[in-house]
Order: sequence, then structure tokens, then C-alpha cells
Amino acid sequence: MSNVLLNLAISLDGFIEGPNGEFDWCFTDQDYGMTAFLARCDAIIFGRKSYELLLQYDADPYPDKMKYVFSNTIGSVAGKAAVVNGKIDEELAKIQQRTAGDIWFFGGAALLEEFLIQDLIDEMHLSVHPLLLGSGKPLFPKMEQRKHFNPKGVERYDSGLVQMMYCRS
Repeated sequence: MSNVLLNLAISLDGFIEGPNGEFDWCFTDQDYGMTAFLARCDAIIFGRKSYELLLQYDADPYPDKMKYVFSNTIGSVAGKAAVVNGKIDEELAKIQQRTAGDIWFFGGAALLEEFLIQDLIDEMHLSVHPLLLGSGKPLFPKMEQRKHFNPKGVERYDSGLVQMMYCRS
């Protein structure tokens, strides 16, 4: 079965966006393992806002990947994409059945909260950027229950970025 992999940038103080929703602080000077990571993934999961934000920068940045947009408000999507609007765990099970490789959970903060609550994230790849934003959108919402993950690996880069990988225990 396909694993769901969270892979995203985070500041030292735990934010995934700055106070105005900006992500211009993310390092883009090298690959940071994304080519190898993308080779593992056959599909990408988005929340509506993350999907629409991505489309502002590129019409279809991952044309070879199937994209699933979880939303109750968006009507349709173009290209190699589908709208998903049922029960999250049931819809994810369907996606996993038809996906050979792993699935990248790209974003939305609200959708991520639901995936974490329902224990649907199998691995976390957190690219910690060496800066403090001071405020913004935190990666982890206030969780009602503890979630345990085991360390899988660490990669350090000359820019100061540290990527930490964890798998669900």
C-alpha cells in the first residue's frame, strides 16, 4: 500500500508560513533531496488553498503526478487532477488502492490537521530552515492526543538547512 509522506519546510520556531502567508523564506538554492523524493511519489494530495496557490506559480508543476484536491467547495480541476470530497480516511484508502508509489501530502494546514488526527501520515520529512519567523502559521495544531513517530534519518546541508525524517510508530 502507498505511504502518505508529509514533506515541507518549517522555520526553527515551528512555522510553515510567515505572518502574511508568505513562504519566500524557503531556500531554493539547491535540490535538497526533492528529485529523489519526487521519484518515490506517484500522487500528490492538496487542500484547495494550497492547490490554488500552487497554480498561481505554474500551470501544472508536476505534470507526471496525479493530483488529488481535497475540497468541499471547488467544483473541478484541470489536467491530471481530481477533486476529492468524501470522508478523508475512506477517500485516502481509494487513492492508495490505485496508486503504485508513495503519496506526497503537499499541504493545506487544515487538511493536515485532519490527517494527523486520523493517523494518516506515515512519514514526515521536515526541512528545518535556520531562521525564526516570530509568527505565522504553525506546523502542528493543538493536538488532543500524542502522536509518536520514530526517527528515520537526518540530512544536513551547507546552507544550514537540516532535513529530519520520521516514520509513524
